[in-house]
Amino acid sequence: MKIEHCTLCPRNCGVARAETSGSGYCGMGANPVVARAALHFWEEPCISGKCGSGTVFFTGCSLKCVFCQNYQISTEREVGQSVRVEELAGIFDRLVSQGAHNINLVNPTHFASAIAEALKLGKLPVPVVYNSGGYENLETLQILDGLIDIYLPDLKYADNALAKKYSGAPNYVEKAKASVLEMARQTGPAQFDADGMMTRGTIVRHLILPGNTRNSIAVLDWLGENLPKGVLVSLMAQYVPCGRAADFSEINRRITEREYRKVQEHLFELDLDGFVQDRKSASQSFIPLFNLEGVFPQNLLDKQSASR
Repeated sequence: MKIEHCTLCPRNCGVARAETSGSGYCGMGANPVVARAALHFWEEPCISGKCGSGTVFFTGCSLKCVFCQNYQISTEREVGQSVRVEELAGIFDRLVSQGAHNINLVNPTHFASAIAEALKLGKLPVPVVYNSGGYENLETLQILDGLIDIYLPDLKYADNALAKKYSGAPNYVEKAKASVLEMARQTGPAQFDADGMMTRGTIVRHLILPGNTRNSIAVLDWLGENLPKGVLVSLMAQYVPCGRAADFSEINRRITEREYRKVQEHLFELDLDGFVQDRKSASQSFIPLFNLEGVFPQNLLDKQSASR
């Protein structure tokens, strides 16, 4: 697969991306690069369920969040295997065969074209989740319309100064807000099966950053005023300093109990429906290993291990 003029994300680099190389902001070629594909149990309850979410972690990113828990693959791009569209579809099928409740595409934006082609190869028997930082172009989301069952975007900031400082994205706010509304339009209100697993809908996530409760409250206010009925909100307290957070003293710590309660109480005041994460989730033990698990069929992995 090749991209002649890439505008998949709001960076709008316009560069050519060959199969395995590219000079755009994400630094990736057009073929998807996968760091891990395995059952994951630490998403919202209606996504992970009892059997786990079939999570595919993609390498590279159109954001550069200094605090990213997946910094190893998102920014440093240390781990990842390039796969063809047909191989990506095979990864989806293997996760379904393992009992995954859904196929969960983590950080998919810069590979959206290839993902769309993989999904078109055959209708999956489980929902497809698009799990992104919320920094999207509407044109990219529109090529996914009808292919994605559940959108799981972040809305990180209500202030572009913060977005520029911590994620290198001075136009994040307007792009993310427009994206959230488009995602909600595509999926409509949340739908669940008899076991409480989400089958369709949008959940907007917001991660509380230390020292930035005003930003969180402003994000929640916008969600309360603009979200269509039936779109859920997930308030996350899992922040733990990762990546380059040590370079920014004000965010080089976990959030306090006072910060957590202040934002949580505002969420309740707005009567937003969704999920609240416990502060105990702020642990690096919940960050998965990025070791190419599930990228290849097991027999191929065994051969590769034997050859080392």
